[in-house]
Amino acid sequence: MIKRPEVLAPAGTLEKLQVAIDYGADAVYIGGDAYGLRTRAGNFSFEQMRAGVEYAHARHAKVYVAANIVAHEGNLPGAEEFFQHVQETGVDAVIVSDPALIQTCVLAAPGLAIHLSTQASSCNWETLNFWQDEGLERVVLAREVGIEEIKEMRRHTDIQIEAFIHGAMCIGYSGRCVLSNHMGLRDANRGGCAQNCRWKYDIFDMPQLGQKNDLTSVGPDGKKEAFSMSAVDMAMIDHIPDLIDAGVDSLKIEGRMKTVHYVSTVANVYSAAVDVYMRDPAHYHTDPAWVDDLWKVAQRGMSTGFYYGTPTEQDELFDEGRERPQYRFIGEVQAYDAATQTVTVQQRNNFGIGDPIEFYGPGFTHYAMTLQDLFDEDGNAIDRAPHAMQIVTFHCPHPVRPGDFLRGQRVRRPHQRKTVQHA
Repeated sequence: MIKRPEVLAPAGTLEKLQVAIDYGADAVYIGGDAYGLRTRAGNFSFEQMRAGVEYAHARHAKVYVAANIVAHEGNLPGAEEFFQHVQETGVDAVIVSDPALIQTCVLAAPGLAIHLSTQASSCNWETLNFWQDEGLERVVLAREVGIEEIKEMRRHTDIQIEAFIHGAMCIGYSGRCVLSNHMGLRDANRGGCAQNCRWKYDIFDMPQLGQKNDLTSVGPDGKKEAFSMSAVDMAMIDHIPDLIDAGVDSLKIEGRMKTVHYVSTVANVYSAAVDVYMRDPAHYHTDPAWVDDLWKVAQRGMSTGFYYGTPTEQDELFDEGRERPQYRFIGEVQAYDAATQTVTVQQRNNFGIGDPIEFYGPGFTHYAMTLQDLFDEDGNAIDRAPHAMQIVTFHCPHPVRPGDFLRGQRVRRPHQRKTVQHA
């Protein structure tokens, strides 16, 4: 019998945690106020962790806390208390990479499950067995691992395997990069990455001695990011059967710093895909609507990373402008009155009469329409809803549910998308 894999979504805030679970995620991973690699994400206090755990467990979902820094001298004091407090919140596991922090967690919070972070760059079954012997429950694989390697791992070990399936990919080996340290004195391996690889670079002709000190570009003409070091994003939506058949237990989505729009959309898509596969593996096929939804929140091109071969220059942003989402998050449904066909919405971005809008909700439900009328909270007719978080109503002939989200389509669409896939 095929085991259903977990869909694991990122949650940078308590709101995103709730949204990810509402939109189909089986588990979420979050960060605390220390020891994580996303210091700029909306990390959780212990009280927020506890609230998140209560919300998740009430809906049969799990919560994991990332504590995956590479510890330097001075980083370890306080770790015992951190892991003890994390355990007291009821989280299901912590994600750690540093052996000293792993040992600290084992001694300070016995019984708290530990998952090995992708930062540890686990690429072979011998390594997986080593960590299983050390008492770890799960290993998050290096992003440089291919499908055939995962199959070999599964043949030789029964430890849980987690693998990234969607989102940004680091130009460094499994995220272990020192470019940010070198250029900005911000340690990427202790949560301070400045994402220098995403900057735009060029090659210049240095002026001769005595000439005017102007730099002249000698890079290719007409290419916006000819010398970017940034990889395109990963998207494995077309290969869910390969991942499940290879024995991956947890399908991980990247993006603790991404928006509610991104988290809800991507969790919704991959949950729908896994559900369809589990119902009838023999007749599974990728729904084009899933792919279209992913492009609505995409920021770059997409590829399959290392899963089917070593990426080439086509998997990096050498010669294409950055993709921007065609849609933006504009509101959340608060109520729907079937008798009057009126929907009440809390605004999140400016929208108004004449705009094409789309409702989407858990279970991969969608409904598109053009806005014909709009009223403020007092019932006054208005043309637009320009104020953040304002409550508005309008007529909608199709029933929608509280918690459904609204997208607004951008007038200017980005250039044609490019998807790279290895055979």
